[in-house]
Amino acid sequence: MQLQPPKAFTLSAHGAEMPAIGFGTMTFPRPCAELVAAAIACGYRMIDTARKYGTEAEVGEGIRASGIKRSELWVTTKVTELDAREADFLKSAETSLKTLGLDYVDLLLVHWPQPKVPFAETLGALAKAKRAGLARHIGVSNFTLAMLDEAWRVCPEPLITNQLEYHCYLPQDRMLAALKRYGMILTAYCPVARGELLNDPVVGEIAKAHGKTPAQVALRWLIQQPMVAAVPRALTKEHITENLDVFDFALSDEEMTRLSALRARRLRVVDPPERAPKWDEEPLA
Repeated sequence: MQLQPPKAFTLSAHGAEMPAIGFGTMTFPRPCAELVAAAIACGYRMIDTARKYGTEAEVGEGIRASGIKRSELWVTTKVTELDAREADFLKSAETSLKTLGLDYVDLLLVHWPQPKVPFAETLGALAKAKRAGLARHIGVSNFTLAMLDEAWRVCPEPLITNQLEYHCYLPQDRMLAALKRYGMILTAYCPVARGELLNDPVVGEIAKAHGKTPAQVALRWLIQQPMVAAVPRALTKEHITENLDVFDFALSDEEMTRLSALRARRLRVVDPPERAPKWDEEPLA
């Protein structure tokens, strides 16, 4: 069963056409090549990985097993903050390509900000990776508002996204406004708050009204917002299919508002003390 999203659910930013839903490969408890191939067979055209995840080799294997043309896929990977220096950054990007077995990635991200290295050096290396043909597009991940402003100022090439935690339990209004100014996409990771949203009564009630699952409602809430994409993870073929099957219904304005009100919980599920920045305080609109 193939559920490839309609073109209307491809987001445009600075020459990029990025799918609104991708398959995330963070923290897999077992090899994920088979799941990557299953996701592609189901209709996913964006696969998200990173050097830090340790899944690049499996992603490459899954892509080759899928039989899909490389030009039909969007592959994202990320350079760890430990490789923020220019030489290390470019070496990491090249290593990622070798590990993936690809000639280029569609999107290369700075995974986490590195305060010990000038942003101009790291973002300059990111731009060099693009100009060298290692990546078609570039962006950042886990950048705060101030960091995003500086990254945009010092990077010689346009950034298309900031990938960060976003879901119904965590407001990102100021970040969304900043990304809109720069014509960028917010790519949401942990879009169901690592399962916390699945048992929420409001989410469950809305899901029942649409004949959908709580995960599908949480994902729909994200992609129904302008310039928001999501990269949910799934460990079974059933959930892989479920997460992509979100394009045949829409939430009403009232349902969107009810779900948005859940952000008052302000739950952050990803906050590693060794690398996380001081997050912005987001007021509720």
